Amino acid sequence: MRRLALALAYGIAGYVAGGVVGSLLVHALSGNTHDRALEAVMTGAFVVGPLVALIAAVVGAVRGGRPAPGER
Repeated sequence: MRRLALALAYGIAGYVAGGVVGSLLVHALSGNTHDRALEAVMTGAFVVGPLVALIAAVVGAVRGGRPAPGER
């Protein structure tokens, strides 16, 4: 149960962080002048955010699976 909760928490935090970073990167690097804001939001929400959330959830599951030496 601890592993699932930690994976979920890491995944949510990763999604938010990935969405913000993806949006900022598109704003800084995109050559699109017509709809840069829309491109940034969509890339952050549907590409970078989910990818970072998936990676963060795996990290959270791995970290949550190992109990501390004195815990058991």
